[in-house]
Amino acid sequence: MRIVGIDPGISIVGYAFLDYENNKFKALDYGSIQTPASSPMPWRLAQIYKACLLLFERFKPSLLAIEKLFFNTNKKTALTVGQARGVIILAAQENGIHVVEYTPLQVKMAVVGYGKASKKQM
Repeated sequence: MRIVGIDPGISIVGYAFLDYENNKFKALDYGSIQTPASSPMPWRLAQIYKACLLLFERFKPSLLAIEKLFFNTNKKTALTVGQARGVIILAAQENGIHVVEYTPLQVKMAVVGYGKASKKQM
């Protein structure tokens, strides 16, 4: 099974493509999609969408694991990240990719084994 994991954002969208076979993961590719803060929001969203379409076409994942939206103190940031999540999920749906969502706590537990891990630990 080919999986893409995405950490959504508006400035930086992190991604990793993995193959999962015989209870083992093999990393295929990872990187980020970056958009300049000085650019208009509609343009930034379009760039994220187009980049996702290209990546999905290239790697042909069957599953997208994406972080659920987490509301903290900055609601403006949460709204823009939500818009980025929307275009990423749309690109996945248009490519027939199954989408599963995980909370930040679930991601940290799976990767580090501790739900309150720092970005550095991740």
